[in-house]
Amino acid sequence: MVADTKLYDVLGISPTASQDEIKKAYRKAALKNHPDKNIDNPSAGEKFKECSQAYEILQDPEKRKLYDQVGLDNFLNGGKGAPPDAGGGDGMPGGFAGGMPGSFGGMPGIGGGGTRSFHFTTGGPGGGAGGFSFSNPESIFADFFKQGGAGMGDDDDIFAQFAGGSSGGGGGERSRYRDSGVGRRARTPEVTTVEKPLPLTLEELFNGTKKKMKIKRKTYDDGSGKRKVEDKILDMVIKPGYKAGTKIKFKGVGDQEEGGTQDLHFIVQEKPHELYKREDADLRMFVELDLKEALTGWTRTIPTIDGKKFTLSKSGPTGPGYTETYPHQGMPSSKKPTERGDMIVEVKVKFPTSLTVAQKSHLREIL
Repeated sequence: MVADTKLYDVLGISPTASQDEIKKAYRKAALKNHPDKNIDNPSAGEKFKECSQAYEILQDPEKRKLYDQVGLDNFLNGGKGAPPDAGGGDGMPGGFAGGMPGSFGGMPGIGGGGTRSFHFTTGGPGGGAGGFSFSNPESIFADFFKQGGAGMGDDDDIFAQFAGGSSGGGGGERSRYRDSGVGRRARTPEVTTVEKPLPLTLEELFNGTKKKMKIKRKTYDDGSGKRKVEDKILDMVIKPGYKAGTKIKFKGVGDQEEGGTQDLHFIVQEKPHELYKREDADLRMFVELDLKEALTGWTRTIPTIDGKKFTLSKSGPTGPGYTETYPHQGMPSSKKPTERGDMIVEVKVKFPTSLTVAQKSHLREIL
C-alpha cells in the first residue's frame, strides 16, 4: 500500500508498475508534451516538466521506495513525518535530510495539504544544504535517451530528433540540451516555409474566386508520438486583381517539425490566355490584318474580359503597331477593386511572303 499516487497519476500508471512500464510511460508523455513539439502551447511545457520530475523520482528504486512509504509531502519535506522504518537520517535515504532548498513544482494538486506550495528548482540530486533538488527536465529527458530510452519503439528517429543524438542511445553525439536554468533550451531550428505554385486563369484573377485545397501534412500522434500523415483542407480566397507572384499565406498548416509547424505560401501563377496579355493592370489584345485589310480598311469585334463587346474599324491604311485604347476595361486593382486598368488593342499586319511580277507591277502603279 503506497502513501499516495500523485507521481504515478502524472505518468498514468499503477503504483505496481515495473521499471520498464515507468520508462515507457515517461517516454510517451515526454514525446507528447515536449516544448519543441508544442511551440504555441505553454501548458504542454508544464506537463513535460511534471512528467520528467515524476520520472526522476520513480526511476530510482530508493527514492521510489521512500516516496511510496511517506508520500510526496513528506518526501519533499526531507522525510519528516515518515514511519520509523522509512530509513536514512531524518527519514531520507542517502542523507537527504533537513528538507529541500527548493521543492517540487508545476503539478496541480501536488502541493500537499493546507497552504503549502512547491516550486521547481534546478540542480542535481542532493544539491543545496544537504537536501534534494530536481534536475532540469530537459536534462532528464536527454539522459533518458542516452541511457537507451530511444530503443523502446519504432519511432526512434523522432525521439532522437528531440534528444539530439542518434537512435542507438548512449554516448557519441552530444545532447542538444543543457542545464541552463528553468525554461532555457538550446536554440531550436527556425520553422521552415514551404512555397507552392497556384496556377489561375485570367478570368479567376479578374473576378476573384474561392478554392478548397487538399494537402497532406506530416504530424505526430498525440498518443504514441509516432509520425503520421493526415489530410487537411485549406479554404483559399483569391481577391480580384491578384497578380502573378502574389503570395497567399497559411501559418502553421504544413508538416510538424522540431521547431514547430511549417507555414505554407501559395504563389499565384497566371495561366496563358488565348486573347489577352496582362501588363500590370492593363490587358493587351492583338488584332492581325492581312496587307489588303491594312491598306483598304477593316472591322473587328473586340471582346472584353468581362463579356462586353466593342466594334473597332478603320477605313484607311493601318500601319503595324497601331493601337487603340479602351479606358477602364482592363484588370481591377486588388487594393482598390473599383479601379481598373485599360484594354489596349494592337494591330499586327501580315505581309505576303512572295509576289508575282504582275502583282509587283500593279502595286507600283497603285502606290
